[in-house]
Formats: sequence, structure tokens, C-alpha cells
Amino acid sequence: MASQFTIFFLILLLSTVLVIGEDHGFGRSLDRKLLGLKKEKLSHFQFYWHDIVSGKNPTSVPVVRPPQNTSTFGFVSMIDNPLTLGPKVSSKLVGRAQGFYASASQQELSLLMVMNFAFIEGKYNGSTITVLGRNSVFNSMREMPVIGGSGLFRFSRGYAQARTHTLDPKTGDAIVEYNVYVLHY
Repeated sequence: MASQFTIFFLILLLSTVLVIGEDHGFGRSLDRKLLGLKKEKLSHFQFYWHDIVSGKNPTSVPVVRPPQNTSTFGFVSMIDNPLTLGPKVSSKLVGRAQGFYASASQQELSLLMVMNFAFIEGKYNGSTITVLGRNSVFNSMREMPVIGGSGLFRFSRGYAQARTHTLDPKTGDAIVEYNVYVLHY
């Protein structure tokens, strides 16, 4: 009887040590299958981003103006820009870019882009891809990180390439081609 008690006590002690050894108080490892995560897929999305600052119904609205002693540094604009399949704003709407951009450099026109590509089309309807990064506007191609998303893009990562298609110097309206590469489940 004493030996059964000793074995039981050792098993209980070992189990306690194993459990305590894995508990970090605020985080733990999970089996990805418990969250329904499968093998990752790589997807490519190509669309046009329409930044409309002029007219009666702008999709980009300034919310913070820069101080008087700087050119654009400190400027912040909130956006709800259409995402279309073609460069014309009248082409098929596939989603909206929602968020803001801010002028983050004192030496050049470089923007901090914080936006969700919120899709409204096909199997991606209701899903978002989140981009957070630096956009050096006058570079021919800019690359920004994809830091996550929602819906089909939960736990996603990747990058977005931006190329200016057109920029109207009179109005400030711009059309930017985006190619987004996303690893997701």
C-alpha cells in the first residue's frame, strides 16, 4: 500500500512540475489545428487605389494640418478610398482602403500608411488585409509590410508593392497600383 501511495505521489509531483514548467502566466503554445489553421497559401491581389482629395465627395480628408513652419511634415489624412480592378474609378469596385496616412519625414515626402484593404467581392467579402509601413511617394516602387488581417486573412503576413499610376498635380488626386502578396491559412 505504501508503495502505491509513493508511486501516486511521484506521478502527481511530476505532473505538477511539467504543468508549471509550461505555464508562463500570460501566454502558451497552442496546436494550430485547435484554431482551424491549415497549411498556408500564398495569394496575389492586384488592384488600383483611388486617393480622391478634390471635388464634392473626397475619399481622403485632412484631419491634422502641418505646422506653419514645415512643408508637409505632420499632415494626417483619413481615407476611405475605393479599390478597383482597373485604373478608372468607374471600373469594378472590389473593396475599400480604410485608415489614414501621415507625413512622417522632414526631409522628403514619405508617408506612414496605416490601412485595411476591406474586400467586398467574392469569397473575400468581409475579409481585410492590414498594411502598416513607410511609403516614399516619389520612389517608382514602394514596399510595405502586411501585418495581419481578418476573416480569411487571420494570421496573415506578406507585403504590398505600390506604384503610382497617375498623380494630378492640380487636384492632388492619385491612382496607385497595388500588388499584394499574402501568406494566409
